[in-house]
Amino acid sequence: MLERILQWDRETLIYLNSLGIEEYDLFWSTVTNIYTWIPLFLFFFLLIFWKFPRKEGIYMALTVIFLIFFILIATDLTKEFFGRLRPNNNAEINSLIRVLKNPSSFSFFSGHAASSFSITTLMVLFLRKKVKWCWVFYVWPLLFALSRIYVGVHYPIDIIVGAIVGLLTAFAFYNLYKRVIVPYLGLTHP
Repeated sequence: MLERILQWDRETLIYLNSLGIEEYDLFWSTVTNIYTWIPLFLFFFLLIFWKFPRKEGIYMALTVIFLIFFILIATDLTKEFFGRLRPNNNAEINSLIRVLKNPSSFSFFSGHAASSFSITTLMVLFLRKKVKWCWVFYVWPLLFALSRIYVGVHYPIDIIVGAIVGLLTAFAFYNLYKRVIVPYLGLTHP
């Protein structure tokens, strides 16, 4: 069963990666770069401080920051535990795909998918009642995660598991915020 899943994973990567068009390489290389998204992160924090009282905004921002650190640590520990080679470092597959980036760390699970889905989900949970269009934020993690297949550094399962981990972690941190921070601040709403 596991071998069939891994075979599907390899074949799907090869297929999706082969859809890449050279004219779009710069776009996807830019999308996959974390620094490209700094303006979005600043926008997230501006929205928090614009829509919520200062003290509440500070605690929301701190919750997001702790979430980021948690995701980064969980991702690194998981990658070291599983030790799955990235497609670009795997001699069985790297000659069959277009490789635009060459990170040397392990592949499972995608930190890009986990971090982007967790941050976005937590922001949506915080802002959904005050910013009705906040669901559009999910464009970021979708593009960010898919870029990892395009540039040849992650398998689809890495992305799927990373996204699930990110979503679950965001809900856990949101529940922690509701159960610990909201009562501490004396708020009646999360």
